[in-house]
Formats: sequence, structure tokens, C-alpha cells
Amino acid sequence: MAKKQTIRVRQVGSPIRRPKDQRKVLTGLGLGKLHREVELEDTPAVRGMVARVPHLAQIIED
Repeated sequence: MAKKQTIRVRQVGSPIRRPKDQRKVLTGLGLGKLHREVELEDTPAVRGMVARVPHLAQIIED
């Protein structure tokens, strides 16, 4: 079985005073507090979610 590729995503901006849809994207990524990191499966859907909020979340390159 092939190993699934993962990416690390870090929250770099606050969701305070942001539109509700941007806050929901952060919640969907499993983020909610500044400087938190999560490891997620590398799929087009996850990359698209990060692309929707580049000012709030970024992909960490190891």
C-alpha cells in the first residue's frame, strides 16, 4: 500500500474581523489559534482551502 502524502499547514493570521466563510475554512483545516500547525493529507481540496486564505494559513515546507 502506498504511503499517503501529507503537508503541514500553519495558521499565521487571526480570524477576528474576517468574513464567516474564511473562518469556516480555518475550522475545516483544523486550525483556530495563531501559530498552530496541523498535518493534513495532500489533496487538491486541502490545497484549495489553503489557497482561499493565504493571509491566514500557509503551507510549511520541510
